[in-house]
Amino acid sequence: MTGANAKRPRICLLAAPETSPGVLYGLYDVLSTAGPAYADMTSGEPAETILDVRIVSAASEPFRCFGGVMVEPHGNIDQIDETDVAIVCDIYTPIDKPPHGRYGREIDWLKQVYAKGAILGSVCSGTLLLAEAGLLDGQEASGHWAYRELCRVHYPKVKLRVGTILSRAGDRDRIVTAGGATSWQDLALYLIARLCGSQHAIRTAKVHILSDHSDGQLPFAVISPRKQTTDALIGECQSWIGEHYACENPVAKMTERSGLKPRTFARRFVAATGFHPVDYVHVVRIEEAKQLLETAKANVEEIGHTVGYEDPTFFRRLFKRKAGLTPAAYRRKFSKLVALESP
Repeated sequence: MTGANAKRPRICLLAAPETSPGVLYGLYDVLSTAGPAYADMTSGEPAETILDVRIVSAASEPFRCFGGVMVEPHGNIDQIDETDVAIVCDIYTPIDKPPHGRYGREIDWLKQVYAKGAILGSVCSGTLLLAEAGLLDGQEASGHWAYRELCRVHYPKVKLRVGTILSRAGDRDRIVTAGGATSWQDLALYLIARLCGSQHAIRTAKVHILSDHSDGQLPFAVISPRKQTTDALIGECQSWIGEHYACENPVAKMTERSGLKPRTFARRFVAATGFHPVDYVHVVRIEEAKQLLETAKANVEEIGHTVGYEDPTFFRRLFKRKAGLTPAAYRRKFSKLVALESP
């Protein structure tokens, strides 16, 4: 890696018309300047690039990606038989529509380079392509929290971890998936460290002022299950608890309203929503508590009581488990944004 003739690891950034330009060009900028940027910023002396970064797509000709931003690929995937790393930049798809029957050439290419030893990466919705390819079956994966329900229904073999930023899976950890869109920063630093050493990763982080998402995705995740339509009875219970989440014994009252036996109700509720009834109540309550912490001035104990928790200690512990932060820390995290609101 130090000599002029040293082979630089090749990283291919897979793009499509649905790709976010922020992820694509953010990755390209950081990865392609790893090495020379630090030297330039600290000494003004030129330095060699340490990575060979290329933008690739299924088509050779230029195209416009999400938002109408122009992309000029360095190459067509049909022209690339091998690469050290292939990253699926986020490829937007609606949260209720999996990419079935789409991106066939891209998926075949990903399988091909993986079989030849490449590391595969993905960012945000890009994880769905790896799931569609079957490469994540039985594996843990990170992806945007908004796709939790889609993965549960369409990719049940994938263990989506909505709270994590990076997940490693596959043979020799050769599949690395990243969470939400800005998680590309964590993926970039991880790959630089893995391919070129931690010192280069540290220097790149310093130049671009990058910091890992040490709190994970949970503080940002809005885990509000959508009202399902496959089971009308359970859908009605979802609507009811959405208005009465703070009542006492909410699961018992939902069960009573359904007219079903407790075990039958629980089984149908899980089948329809993916949540056990008590977990669903906690999710609804915690999401309401988040909104109150963001906007209301009431203290934590009052907010816990408002959403249905009499025991403030239990509320704090549950909130941290579901949101990744204590209620007080969560409020501090977003308080600066609230303060920016015009008077």
